[in-house]
Amino acid sequence: MKRLKWLILALILVAAAVTLRMTVLAPKPVEVHVAPVTRGAVEDTVTNTRAGTVKVRRRAKLSPQLGGVVVELPHREGDSVPAGELLLRLDNRAQRAELELAERDVRAVAAEGDEACLAAELAEKELARVVSLHDSGIASDQDLDSLSTERDRSRAACAAARAMVERARARVAAARVQLEFTELRAPFAGTVAELTTEVGEWITPAPPGVPIPPIIDLLDAASTYVSAPIDEVDAERVRIGQEARVTVDSRPGEAFGARVVRVASYVLDDLEQNRTVEIEVEFSEPEQVRGVLAGTSADVEVVLDRRDGVLRVPAAAVAEGGSVLVLAGGVLEARTVEVGLRNWQVVQILAGLVEGEQVVTSRPSTEVKAGARAVALE
Repeated sequence: MKRLKWLILALILVAAAVTLRMTVLAPKPVEVHVAPVTRGAVEDTVTNTRAGTVKVRRRAKLSPQLGGVVVELPHREGDSVPAGELLLRLDNRAQRAELELAERDVRAVAAEGDEACLAAELAEKELARVVSLHDSGIASDQDLDSLSTERDRSRAACAAARAMVERARARVAAARVQLEFTELRAPFAGTVAELTTEVGEWITPAPPGVPIPPIIDLLDAASTYVSAPIDEVDAERVRIGQEARVTVDSRPGEAFGARVVRVASYVLDDLEQNRTVEIEVEFSEPEQVRGVLAGTSADVEVVLDRRDGVLRVPAAAVAEGGSVLVLAGGVLEARTVEVGLRNWQVVQILAGLVEGEQVVTSRPSTEVKAGARAVALE
């Protein structure tokens, strides 16, 4: 009887110890970040290996063809201008004077030409009259020869005068070209990106072989595109026409739709450990990126494939080999899943999970493991 009492007491002590271990003395559950298994879209994407650059296809660095003093600058940096708009005018008094002189020369030479051609007409009529008299035996052969020679000389003088008129008109055209050279006009509609002169300054054109910075930088914002490098291993998966998204640092939180328009036909091997292929994408709605400056760094994400309405989890939840941890009933359970499309944000789940289950998205310590008691962080 005494032995039975000791046995009962021992069982009570063991039960109490187990109870204490499972309650008061039990280790605190680990706190984990979790995310639900949901349905949605998953894309297979390729991103640039280094920052891309926003560029414009139509960009002109302009300078006048003549030297001179700037007398007019109708537009400033940031102004939008139509094609043909005046951007700069030099002092053109000398060119205008040359044009006026050339035009007066045309009038003078034309008057002289009219006089020469009238003389030729008169000589023609006189010759015809003498020919009639010669046929009647009144005029001599000498008179006929003299008037015939005079007629030919007058014709030549008239032709020479007309040639002089054309030459004078050519001088007028040349003078007009020189006058046009004193004006700088927009070759296309665009925005004045940079202006490096002011009214009153002297401009010197760049002589051959001597580069001189341009006066005006004009760019067409509607022709904006992004050039970016991708890893050489992805080059054959990227095709012209594929959908892309562009983000720029100056517009945080925004993503702009785009399309691939060019994939380079060669690999850049300047950095042997990071060989890349250059791609170009154009914005689907250029108006959305007005104000994004050329030269801005940009990131490009090319969409290679897309699946809608599939099971997916955050990419951080899937460890090497397709291993995930599922929080079920306060305990972490290891699963091996079959994955489909994936990107840096989400992974498609083909098998191993069901919608609504909670998966662990981070494993900051060795305590986060299968079998451990855990609670989800709010």
